[in-house]
Amino acid sequence: MPQRAQALRGFGKRGSAVRRLRYYRGVIMAGFLDFKDARCKDCYKCLRECPVKAIKVVDRHAKIIDDRCILCGHCTKVCPQNAKSVHSEREEVEKLLRGGEVIASVAPSFVSSFNLQDFSVMRAALKSIGFADAEETSVGAREVTAQYKKLLEGGSYKNFITSCCPAVNRMIELYYPQALPYLAPVDSPMVAHAKMIRARSKRAKVVFIGPCIAKKREGAESGQVDGVLTFEDLAAIFEERGTDLSAFAPQQEAAGGVNRAKYYPISRGIIKSFEHYIDGYEFVAVDGAEKCKEVLANIESLSGMFIEMNSCDSACVNGPCSLALKAGALRANADIRRYVNADLQKNASAPYEPAKNIDFTCVHERKRTEDFEPTQRQLAEILAKTGKFTEADMLNCGACGYDTCLEKAWAVANGYASIEMCVPYMRERAESMSYEIIRTSPNGIVLLDNDLNILEINAKAAEIFGIKESNVKGRGIFEFFNPTDFVLAQADKKNIYNKKIFVEKTARHIEMTVIVLKDNKGTYAVMKDVTQETEAEEQLDKVRSETLATTDSVIEKQMRVAQEIASLLGETTAETKVALLKLKKTLQSGREEK
Repeated sequence: MPQRAQALRGFGKRGSAVRRLRYYRGVIMAGFLDFKDARCKDCYKCLRECPVKAIKVVDRHAKIIDDRCILCGHCTKVCPQNAKSVHSEREEVEKLLRGGEVIASVAPSFVSSFNLQDFSVMRAALKSIGFADAEETSVGAREVTAQYKKLLEGGSYKNFITSCCPAVNRMIELYYPQALPYLAPVDSPMVAHAKMIRARSKRAKVVFIGPCIAKKREGAESGQVDGVLTFEDLAAIFEERGTDLSAFAPQQEAAGGVNRAKYYPISRGIIKSFEHYIDGYEFVAVDGAEKCKEVLANIESLSGMFIEMNSCDSACVNGPCSLALKAGALRANADIRRYVNADLQKNASAPYEPAKNIDFTCVHERKRTEDFEPTQRQLAEILAKTGKFTEADMLNCGACGYDTCLEKAWAVANGYASIEMCVPYMRERAESMSYEIIRTSPNGIVLLDNDLNILEINAKAAEIFGIKESNVKGRGIFEFFNPTDFVLAQADKKNIYNKKIFVEKTARHIEMTVIVLKDNKGTYAVMKDVTQETEAEEQLDKVRSETLATTDSVIEKQMRVAQEIASLLGETTAETKVALLKLKKTLQSGREEK
């Protein structure tokens, strides 16, 4: 499998199977950056800020594109939702600490992150948590400067780019192959120092501690570093273990010789590590990924330049995993200068013995991404889907995260972006849909500003108000309709729902709802024409009234007839009673006579 083989390439004889597996899992499976999908949604800020666009958006969530990422860590710093975090190797390192001799290589920017002016305090603290020993990575940096000096004195470089920043190295290898001939074929200070430690002790394991994420991949690929902790990791371990740096007293240590390479973590720090500049070269520092990109893109136009490159603004003291201090990089810069100046005075007379029989050479090879290169026709088809047919249509607003519409189309072709990420297109589509809904609505709709001037009105509303003009936008609603309800709703900031109103001009009955927009941005009304329903109801009421009147008349007549019948029945009954009584009396009289 070529991808797996490429991932494992670069491991020397010291690269054990365990470490190879760790690298395979780190790069291919897990990555060095973790994401919290629940907090990452439709933001694109990390994509906008990523210098190499190594982020894709899947299901509206950002994902790292491993083979494009240079691990500058900038996305972790700019994410407003704190959805991105650095994958920690604490568990692996703690296993190493339990298993044998582990030596820490500590980046010189520890001075600013931990507010220390004496490395012996850091060494004692690291020993207290299980490290066999600790040394400053600047020991390796001093050897790197010596290698640079030799190469520069050879005079064979048109331009010379430092190789200390693994993020810059990766950027060149992936995106600026024209600059590869100028990239110093020298190990970074971390790898150089690890080689020095291993040369002294074959059994030793090396753990680098610093503010850089890119060191994780570099350490794994080098085969020289067994683990990488960030300063944030170390601070968390100290806190969990109850390790208080102020509790450790500075110790007297043997002089290690003058080491100007302790300047490395600040801007122009590599340049300041030279005792004398090399003739024929202009020494300049370039900080920040965007500035590095600008220089690398134009490297062929330069000549006689020694270029110190750092992907982080203000160099390593402002690394993505450095610990935040008041005054930031400015304070950190001053702390480093104070630390180095004191160290130079202390070791001014101490001899320095350069490392022997160690090869600090590093070959930087061209690396390629797995990107697909779409044709011009394919790009045009993608652009057309967002309504971009000419140069004038290319807004290049950057809202999607890409600098140009063409770059975004390229990302869509590669599956890194979606059509819907184009904010102006989506807004235009939403507005178009909203307009269509308003225009075709069977109800009357009118939108007013705070001064009750018409912003939008559909045909149905114009019909209800009896407006004949084709364009009344900007005119006051009071010209066509009694504005009382709008004024009251706006004044009270209270909506009015389903109020029945009669429009005299058009003899229309309407049911009106007035909504006050948020932040006092105006009002809008939805009017349902209920004229037919109202007239039908009025007609029904009339029929009801007539029916009731008829019913009352019938009842009255019925009652009168009933009364007359009752009266007649009463008279007849009385007469019959009298006649019968007379008959009874007559019959009784005749019986008695017999």
